[in-house]
Amino acid sequence: VRMAVRKRVWETKNGPKEAWIVDYADTTGTRRQKTFPRQKDAKAWWNTQGAAEIAGGTHTPDSQSKTVAEAGELWIRDAETGGGDGTPLETSTVRQYRQHLRLHILPLLGRVKLNKMTTARVAAFRNKLGEQGRSPAMVKKIMVSLGSLIAVAQENGLVARNVARELPRRRRGHEKRHQSALKVGEDLPNKKEIRAILRAADADKRPIVRPLIYTLVFTGMRASELRGLRWADVDLRAGVINLRQRADFKNQLGSLKSASAERAIPLPPILINTLKEWKLARRKGELDIVFPTAKGGIHSQSNLYILFVGAVEKAAGLCMNPKQPKYSPHTFRHAYASLCIDQGLSPKWIQEKMGHSTIAMTYDVYGHLFPAPADDAAAMKQIQASLIG
Repeated sequence: VRMAVRKRVWETKNGPKEAWIVDYADTTGTRRQKTFPRQKDAKAWWNTQGAAEIAGGTHTPDSQSKTVAEAGELWIRDAETGGGDGTPLETSTVRQYRQHLRLHILPLLGRVKLNKMTTARVAAFRNKLGEQGRSPAMVKKIMVSLGSLIAVAQENGLVARNVARELPRRRRGHEKRHQSALKVGEDLPNKKEIRAILRAADADKRPIVRPLIYTLVFTGMRASELRGLRWADVDLRAGVINLRQRADFKNQLGSLKSASAERAIPLPPILINTLKEWKLARRKGELDIVFPTAKGGIHSQSNLYILFVGAVEKAAGLCMNPKQPKYSPHTFRHAYASLCIDQGLSPKWIQEKMGHSTIAMTYDVYGHLFPAPADDAAAMKQIQASLIG
C-alpha cells in the first residue's frame, strides 16, 4: 500500500490522546509518517500537497526539512559570497538582509521548518508584521527578503515551492505603482540639498573630502565602486572613468557586480579639475586607490557612510548626527540618475552609465521621473506633429 491514513491512540498522565497518521512512501521508496490532529487534515494534506510533491519528486520529509533560521544562514552566506556566480552583493544589501533576518523574520518564523511554510502562514506573518507596528513600506521590504531567502533554499534543494512569492499581492483601491517609487527630497537629495552638500565639501579641511563627494555626486557610482576606484581607470585627459573593479564588504578588490557594471562614465569639467588637484596631493599606496586611507588602504563602507557622507551632511544642515545621515552613499546614485533625466538624456544612455543590466531595470527604478505628456491627447498631438507637422 503506497499510502494509508490511520488513527493512533496512546495514554498520557492526563488521559488518552489521539492523532491521525499518514503512512506513505517517499520518492526513494522509504516509508514515512506525518502526523495530524484530525483525520480530515491528514487526508487534505495528502490530496492537496503530499501526493503531488511525491509524484513530482519535490517532497521533503519533516525529519529532513531545515528551519527558516537554518535557511537564513545559507541565505546570508550566499549574499556574502555571491552564490553560483561568485559575485558578492553590496555591503549595504547584506547589512539590510541581516537586519531583516535578525529583527523581523527569525522572531516570528525562525523555528518553523521550510516544509511547514504555507501561503497561509506567510500571510499570517505579513499581517503580524503590520500589527507589531512596521510600516507598509517596511513590511513590503521584509516580504521581499523572505522570498529571496526561500528562493536560495529552493535553489539548494531544501524546499520545493517558494510560498512567499505565491502569496497574492494586496491591492487597495486604485493603488498606483508610483506611490512606492523613489521621491526626490525624501529618498534621494534634491538640487538644493546637493548644492548644500557640495558647499560643505568645499569647506571641509580634509583634502580627500571634496574630490570624494564630488565624485559621488557627479558619477552615479556604487559605494563599492567608489571605494575600489584606482587611478589607472581614471583618464583625466579624456575626462572619463573606466570602471573595472570594486571593493567588496571585506575591503578586497575584485570584479564588478556584473558585466554591465563595467562602463565608461564621462566627467564634468569641475570634477576633472578637482581630481587633478587631488592626484597631486593624494596619499600614495601600492593599491593605486583614488580615495585611500591614511595608510594607503581601502576605506570601509562605514567610513564612507559616517566619516565622509555623514559628516558632510551634518555640516550642510541635513542631519544632526553623522552616524545617521539623511541620505546614504547609495542615494547619490539615485540623485545622479534623476539629474540625468532632468537634463533630457535618453533612457538608454542612463542605463549604460548606471551600469544596469537591462533598460527595464532603469525604467523599474526611475521610470516615474521621466517627463510625460499631461494626457493621452497631448501625446497623440506630439506624434502627429513629429510626422506631418
